[in-house]
Amino acid sequence: MTDMVRDYDGTEYEGAEPTSSFAGEPDAFQRLWTPHRIAYIQGGGERSHDECVFCVAPSKPDEESLIVHRGELVYALLNLFPYNAGHLLVVPYRHVATYDQATAEEVAEIAAQTQAAMRTLGATAHPDGFNIGMNQGAIAGAGIASHLHQHVVPRWAADANFFPIVAQTKAIPRLLSEVRAELAATWPA
Repeated sequence: MTDMVRDYDGTEYEGAEPTSSFAGEPDAFQRLWTPHRIAYIQGGGERSHDECVFCVAPSKPDEESLIVHRGELVYALLNLFPYNAGHLLVVPYRHVATYDQATAEEVAEIAAQTQAAMRTLGATAHPDGFNIGMNQGAIAGAGIASHLHQHVVPRWAADANFFPIVAQTKAIPRLLSEVRAELAATWPA
């Protein structure tokens, strides 16, 4: 006897094994298995507050620090805890906390590299739009308040689902190393 299994969107799959036959207690929850995320969970621990991650990143190989592009005054890297695949940060090398502390030259290069990030993501990931912004200070939501950084988040019409609302979870469909390599290869000279 083959079972007809209905997906969350109503699609029916003939011959699929129903979750009620899986090990454990049956319940009404669907599961999103993301074993690749264990690297972030296990490696996430406490960070040393002695060194700034944005000051240290440029001293490491690009692949290790997820740097996509190095400019004269700023660099771009992937967010280690992205909102979406391709979530980039444009960061000045100089350790300054807020936008008003940046020099005119740094501000100009942050703007130019933000445009380059948008063009590169447009060519590689084809987003429908972008969220671009800076959170200034911990009270404003800056995860790393001591070092200025601009977020460039690609958005797609269908990128929102119930995970962030119900489970405080964001499904990211691509590995950071793959996205970094693709963006670095496509970044304008």
